[in-house]
Amino acid sequence: MTHRPILLFAVGATVAGLVTAAPAAADTTTAPRAAPITWKDCGTKTSPTLQCGTVRSPLNHDDPAGRQVTLALTRVPHTSATFQGPLLVNPGGPGGSGLSMAPFVAASLPEKVAAQYDVIGFDPRGVGKSRPALDCVPGYFDPVRPDPVPQSLGGERINRNRTRDFAAACGEKYPDLLPYMDTVSAAKDLDVIRRATGAQRLNYFGYSYGTYLGAVYAKLFPERVRRLVLDSNVDPDGVWYDDNLAQDYAFDARHKAFAAWVAEHDAVYRLGTDPAAVEAAWYRMRDAVKKHPAGDRVGAGELDDTFLPGGYYNGYWPALAEAFAAYVNDRDEKPLVAAFERFAAVDAAGDNGYSVYSAVQCRDASWPRVWNIWRNDTWRVHAKAPFMAWGNTWYNAPCADWPVAPLNPVRVSNHRVPPALLFQATEDAATPYEGGVTLHRKLRGSRLVVEEGGGNHGITLSGNDCLDRYLVDYLTDGTLPRAGRGDADAVCPKLPDPEPETAKSARPAARPDRGSALHGLLGFHG
Repeated sequence: MTHRPILLFAVGATVAGLVTAAPAAADTTTAPRAAPITWKDCGTKTSPTLQCGTVRSPLNHDDPAGRQVTLALTRVPHTSATFQGPLLVNPGGPGGSGLSMAPFVAASLPEKVAAQYDVIGFDPRGVGKSRPALDCVPGYFDPVRPDPVPQSLGGERINRNRTRDFAAACGEKYPDLLPYMDTVSAAKDLDVIRRATGAQRLNYFGYSYGTYLGAVYAKLFPERVRRLVLDSNVDPDGVWYDDNLAQDYAFDARHKAFAAWVAEHDAVYRLGTDPAAVEAAWYRMRDAVKKHPAGDRVGAGELDDTFLPGGYYNGYWPALAEAFAAYVNDRDEKPLVAAFERFAAVDAAGDNGYSVYSAVQCRDASWPRVWNIWRNDTWRVHAKAPFMAWGNTWYNAPCADWPVAPLNPVRVSNHRVPPALLFQATEDAATPYEGGVTLHRKLRGSRLVVEEGGGNHGITLSGNDCLDRYLVDYLTDGTLPRAGRGDADAVCPKLPDPEPETAKSARPAARPDRGSALHGLLGFHG
C-alpha cells in the first residue's frame, strides 16, 4: 500500500485512432440482432432532454432465444453534427444504479464534448428498474445490528448465522437467476445495448467496479471498443477475496487521515491536536454506542457504516467531524443519528444493491468455504487495521455459503483493445493504487493518470481540472498523454482537503460541489 507513482513521464500527447471526426459507424456485425430501443422523454428540470428506454437481453447468453431480462436505460442524446457514438457510463457496485449517471456525465463534460455522444446510463441486470430486480432479505441492514467485531465465539456465531441465512434466502428466492448474476453476463449485456443502439463500436466510462466490468467487456469484445475510460481501478488479480483484504488496510489508513484532519482543526472540533488521541476518542465513542446505541439507531456497526463514506470521499469529513465532536464534547446524539441517516441508513434500493453485490461477487470467483480461513485472515488484518476489517468480512461472508458454484475470474490482459485511459488516486481506499498499476500493465497501450496524494474514490468530474483535461482531450479526439517510464504516464496534484463548515457555510445554504454530486451517485462498497 506504500507504492507511489514514479514521476518519470514525457511531456506531450499522442492520439489514439484516426477516426475521431467521422460519424459513428452503424453495426454491421453478424451477432444476433437486438431490437432497437424505443426512447421516451423523461426529462427533468436539470436534464430536460433526458430520455428513458429498455432493452431485453438473454438471461443466459448461451441460450439467446430463452428467457429474457429487461435492462432499464437513460440517454442524453447527442446534438452535434459530429457524432462519436454511444458513451455508456457505469458508477460501480456491483449493484449500483446507473440511470442518473447519464445526466450527470453529460452535464459535467464540456457542452461541446457531451454534444458529440449519446450518453447512456443503465441499471445492470438485477439492479433498480431493470427486471427482475433482486432483494434477498428486505431490511437486512435495519438497526441495531450485532457488533461486527466479535467479543466471543457466541458473538461471532450470531453474525455467522446472519450471513449464512442471507445466502440461503438468496438461493431460495432466486434459484433461476443466481447462476447468471456475474460480471461476464453483465458485460455481454453491454454488447446487447451496443447492438440495440445500432453502433458498431462502444465508448465506455466506468468508475470503481465499473472498471472491472469495462475491462471484462474489452476482453470479450475488443473489436467493439472505441474509447475506454476507467476511473479508480479494481485489481483484477485480487477478484474478489484478496481485493477485500487490501481494502481493509487502505480504509484504515483513510480513517487515520480523517483523524489527522480533525486534529489539524482542533480549534473547531476540540478533540485534541494529536491524531492518535483523536482516533482513540473515536474508538471510545464506538464502545459507548455499542453499549447504548445513539437514538436507539446507531450502534457499533452503524457507527462504522456512518464513517465509512469518509474513506471514499473527504468532502464528507466536515459533517462527520461535527457529529463526532457533538457526541464527544456535548453528549449530543442527534448529529450522529442525522449523519447515520444521511450516510449509512439502507433503504429498499440499498437492499437491492447489496443483493446484487453479493450475487455477482460470490458468483464471479472462488471464496474460501472454510470459515477458519476468514476468521484467521480477519483477526490478522484487524490487529493492524481495525477500522473495517470485521465489517468488511461480514459484508462479504455470504460468499462462504453461496448456493451457486463460482466461476473463474476473467483474465483481462488485453493486446487487442484500443488504448484506454485510466485514472487512479494514490491513497484510494476502495480500489487501492496498486490495482490501477496492475490493470494499466495488462491493457496494452493504455495510459495511467495519477492523482498524487489523493484519497478519494472516483476522481474525474469531481473538481480536479488537471484530471478532467486529460479526460476531455481523450473523449474529444482520442488524445492520450505520452507513455511514461514509470508507473504513471501523467500526474496531477490532489485537490486541497476540505475546510470545516462554519455557521455561514453550513450545508443547507451551500451549493453541492461537483465532488459531492459524483459521490452521491457512486455510493459505497465498491
